[in-house]
Amino acid sequence: MAGFSAWFWNERFWLPHNVTWADLKNTDGAEYPQASDLHFAFPLAIGIFFVRLAFERFIAKPCAVSLRIQANGPRRAQPNAILEKVFTSITKSPDEKRLEGLSKQLDWDIRKIQRWFRHRRNEDKPSTLTKFCESMWRLAFYFYIFFYGVRFLWKAPWFWDTRHCWYNYPYQQLEFDMYYYYIMELSFYWSLMFSQFTDIKRKDFLIMFLHHLATVGLITFSYVNNMVRVGTLVMCLHDTSDFLLEAAKLANYAKYQRLCDSLFVMFGFVFVSSRLGIYPFWILNTTLFESWEIIGPYPSWWVFNVLLLLLQVLHAIWSYLILRIAYKAVVKGKVSKDDRSDIESSSDEEDALTNGTKLHHHSPFKGTTNANGTNGHLTTGTWVGDHYMASSRTMCNMGEVQKGQP
Repeated sequence: MAGFSAWFWNERFWLPHNVTWADLKNTDGAEYPQASDLHFAFPLAIGIFFVRLAFERFIAKPCAVSLRIQANGPRRAQPNAILEKVFTSITKSPDEKRLEGLSKQLDWDIRKIQRWFRHRRNEDKPSTLTKFCESMWRLAFYFYIFFYGVRFLWKAPWFWDTRHCWYNYPYQQLEFDMYYYYIMELSFYWSLMFSQFTDIKRKDFLIMFLHHLATVGLITFSYVNNMVRVGTLVMCLHDTSDFLLEAAKLANYAKYQRLCDSLFVMFGFVFVSSRLGIYPFWILNTTLFESWEIIGPYPSWWVFNVLLLLLQVLHAIWSYLILRIAYKAVVKGKVSKDDRSDIESSSDEEDALTNGTKLHHHSPFKGTTNANGTNGHLTTGTWVGDHYMASSRTMCNMGEVQKGQP
């Protein structure tokens, strides 16, 4: 074990040339980041999870009830023993051949069977009330941590001149505000890592899991080798849009359509401009070029920048999804459902067609209410970039790679 520890914490990998771990030990006159400081993140993550449960029950739920948001879930499939056996034992999405066999066996129209399977798949999906409570919790945390970061960084010299991130590196002392900011972000993302398995399941589950994993890795990585100054900049930048995303989702669930549209426009603008504009020209510029000029590269420097570049790739993917929604809204006169949708709303559209009701495409500024209790802006009430977003949060929350941050 001692041999592995010595190999893992090799100074030639983690630290610049001629710097040792002994140089960064805490003394009476100087305090530096220590790997052991991050152990507190685990119990704090558990504490944050329980605070979330209390928040959702005693604050978010009463707010949802006051807005008349119901706990009703998606439409339930009518009981049918044969289809239920196929669903639980064979497949949740039968192919055309199996559908034809079931149609003959039950004397049902194929479209009716397809609709039954859609309804059945949706039965275990969360209600609008559940989604409202989850989003309100994320809004509260993202809003708090973003403005805490802004208040702290406003007085920091490296916020105004990023070269200060590297002057006298790595002999930069740790301030309490920096430690608090780091430990809260790290704990929150650890809590998201755990709760993602119990939260609303979406199509980008794997991407978001990798995002949270990368976020935790970047936060830990940057803290251990004292890249804390640039790390605070990355975290704050990724927190800028997450609370807007969650606010838009809340407005959507509450059916305040114009507010939802306005917040989504604000979110999209802030997300794309910060991830594709400020991030590469402010963050990557200082980590790749200014740091090279002032301290020079070393092994962990390369790893750190590769992770930040990977984060930029994720930014581009999410920005593309957001811009695609905006394109559909402007060019086609509608906003389609979130590509990560957790509800298969097409079943409701088919119901309307079956009943002889003509479906009209609506402007994104004129929402309609569907059978799932959400409006026409996004039929599922979920948005691209969640937590990432993430959210939000962006390696995304480092808020919703919703957001990655060192």
